[in-house]
Amino acid sequence: MKTLRIAPQVYVAALAVWFTLVCFAGFASAADTADWPQWRGPRFDGTSPETGLPWQWSESNGIAWKCKLPEWGNSTPVICGDAVFLTSHVDEKELLLLKIDRVSGRIEWTRQVGSDSTPRIKLGHKTEEQRRRSSYHASHNLATPSAATDGELVVVHFGNGDLAAYDCAGNRLWYRNLQNDYGKYTIWWGHANSPLLFGDLVISACIQDSLKDLPEPHSLSYVVAHDKRTGKEVWKTLRPTDARSEPCDGYTTPIPWQNHGRTEIIVMGGQMLDAYEPTTGKRLWYLPDLTGNRVITNPVTGHGMIYATQGMRKPLLAVRPGGAGLRGRDDIIWEHARGTSDSPTPTLWGDLLVFVNEAGIANCLDARTGKVHWTKRLDGQYRASPLAADGRVYFLNMKGLATVVDASSEFKKLAENQLDDETIASPVAADGRIFIRGRKSLYCVKK
Repeated sequence: MKTLRIAPQVYVAALAVWFTLVCFAGFASAADTADWPQWRGPRFDGTSPETGLPWQWSESNGIAWKCKLPEWGNSTPVICGDAVFLTSHVDEKELLLLKIDRVSGRIEWTRQVGSDSTPRIKLGHKTEEQRRRSSYHASHNLATPSAATDGELVVVHFGNGDLAAYDCAGNRLWYRNLQNDYGKYTIWWGHANSPLLFGDLVISACIQDSLKDLPEPHSLSYVVAHDKRTGKEVWKTLRPTDARSEPCDGYTTPIPWQNHGRTEIIVMGGQMLDAYEPTTGKRLWYLPDLTGNRVITNPVTGHGMIYATQGMRKPLLAVRPGGAGLRGRDDIIWEHARGTSDSPTPTLWGDLLVFVNEAGIANCLDARTGKVHWTKRLDGQYRASPLAADGRVYFLNMKGLATVVDASSEFKKLAENQLDDETIASPVAADGRIFIRGRKSLYCVKK
């Protein structure tokens, strides 16, 4: 009998297709769970399939439990089953991972991942020497990146480059430091990019000042993937940009999406939107020249489009990329220029794209056309990204006030709910409850 021999390149290609299908099947099923496994939730867009969620509460009413936290951090809680994980940076020294019981609010265990301080300078123009190292804005510290979990393990990343994985019993599986591996961070106001847990990969982005306008050494941005069980590097792709100085920076998290049946990993920052093949790290396409300053607002996807803000209150774009390689302005379907966000990420509820800017100007647009349905001023200042679930949108300002509105094309305020804490982390939903991380405590809000 004649033996059938398969060419190595055919085998690799088939394996890549199989891996992508398996990963996307898991990603699609996760979108229908009651968990909140990583930054921006099961659908990567700030929405949850949960129903029966609360929409009215206060310090004395509707609180299932309140867990005092070691201070402080801005990472959002991530939830799988009865496990709630979050990180904290304590006393400018200890970098902690906490596991909290979802039912009781009791801290089950605490693990010290590393130890470091948060370097800070005054806001303003940086000198050449200051650009060659990261410093931090006063509003956050090394515990800004959110963890990611799949129920098997939890992955954490801190602003000093510490990247580690633990099992759910608190045993460390592996540890590495990305600054030690790939060079010092040169992002202007503190590394805040959360890891993406996708299939068997942990995908991280470092989008930073290239220093290309300064004498060498220069600094390279990159996207890198590690094996989630061993921490071994699987691939690393450099991410060059024509931006200079602070506009090189991106504080965003990679997200997966389906582009004409193909799974891609989307990255925004450095005045550029681009996509990567998840198994190899090959860059599939890129849309450059998105002029603006650094980008904090994460992209979201829906209706075959990517919604991305150019950065620092520049236009919000709806992009439908086609083909490969260099993309152009023809891929931009519509753009919205007024009242865009510098920090909070939009959320997508059906045909509605909803966002709020730092000054509390909330907008609801038609996601397909960019038509403005409503614009309203909310009370307070905002850094947290809105949550959309159960037919409502939850906006959380920096002083613990949550404004709940109807998720519809007509503005209807349902409630204003005050907690006694500072709130920069975004609210999340799981198991019929809403979890709000303050500077001092984690709240579990019940109906």
